Amino acid sequence: MANSLLTIDMITNEAVRLFTQSNAFLRSISRQYDDQFARTGAKIGDTLRIRLPNDYIVQNGPSITPQGTNEQNTSLTVANQKVVPVSFGTAEQTMSLDDFSERILAPAVNRLAAAVAGDIITLSNSAANLILNTSGGNLASPVPQTWLEAGAAITQNLAPMMDRKIILDPVTQARSVGTMTGLFNPQQKISDQFETGIITKDTLGFDWMYDQTTQVHTVGSFSAGTVNGASQTGNTLVTNAITGTLNKGDVITIQGVNAINRLTGADQGALRQFVVTANVATGATSIPIYPAIVPAPAAFNTVTASPANGATIALVATAGSQYRQNLAYYPEAFTLATADLEMPTSGVVNASRATFDGVTMRMIQAYDVMSDQLITRMDILYGFASIRPEWAAVVADVL
Repeated sequence: MANSLLTIDMITNEAVRLFTQSNAFLRSISRQYDDQFARTGAKIGDTLRIRLPNDYIVQNGPSITPQGTNEQNTSLTVANQKVVPVSFGTAEQTMSLDDFSERILAPAVNRLAAAVAGDIITLSNSAANLILNTSGGNLASPVPQTWLEAGAAITQNLAPMMDRKIILDPVTQARSVGTMTGLFNPQQKISDQFETGIITKDTLGFDWMYDQTTQVHTVGSFSAGTVNGASQTGNTLVTNAITGTLNKGDVITIQGVNAINRLTGADQGALRQFVVTANVATGATSIPIYPAIVPAPAAFNTVTASPANGATIALVATAGSQYRQNLAYYPEAFTLATADLEMPTSGVVNASRATFDGVTMRMIQAYDVMSDQLITRMDILYGFASIRPEWAAVVADVL
């Protein structure tokens, strides 16, 4: 009996399934497929608008002041297209799907997923919390208490308690396993860590993974800066000319501006951390920050009070230092959105699109008359954004 050929639809379905399972970070963030382009196909530059949860304030007594529904949203631009070109013919298509997947698809899809994850991991620079372990005034590797503090930081920002994740630099992963050997862990967890050398699930309130796409952050040279003007609100802090630079992802505090308990309105007794959202040059007179400065009481409040005129600005990490960016987060802090690409017809031998677990992928097979070969390309069109940066914390580790 003649061998049956794998169809382009079968291959595409397997490719998109492999993609969603091949990278730890991609598996653990929110993934959204937008079907508005299913008929015409999307193009680079198309924009999706993502709504954020509403927030209200509680009032006392029988009398009320009606409050409007102030819906907030964020835009996500589908600005990235990645492609892997592959050449295979009918001989390979006579394989079983399992063999074809292992020998041809998996290596190609792994590369594609790693490239996409390499883009998305840059969202680490948007995390609105920075957790440091120091020893003698110097940065040290995280210990169990450090990870617990990361959990506390995102809890104070109302991150849900379930399904929290940690993505580790491989070196931090190796160091962290050693720090937990003396804890009161269940015997099975100790056994698993000993046998595999890795931390996995349900440890210190997180599921743990590691990934080679994690980044090293370099802190700017900032050494001095003060607020210019009292009663400021919003995502831009007006300053007197600063000394030194700030890099995107640096975390700062402002004298007298404390974090607030979003549920009770109580002062948390610690300075609110703000992440710098774009590079800032020395001598600049404004700093873009997240979260916005919103004094209580108000919907979406973040701080006890606006900064005073002349309030001192300080870096949380040491100026000019470098550290490994490990990430503790709730999955919906970050979103990957994919959209259907156009399906060309001219010159195409076979074409297919498939969607699986919030990701859509296109595969096209065309004949190259110059080389007398069938060329296949796998494409993904995507955008990514930080939806809730306060639901993520960078846990720093020394190089």
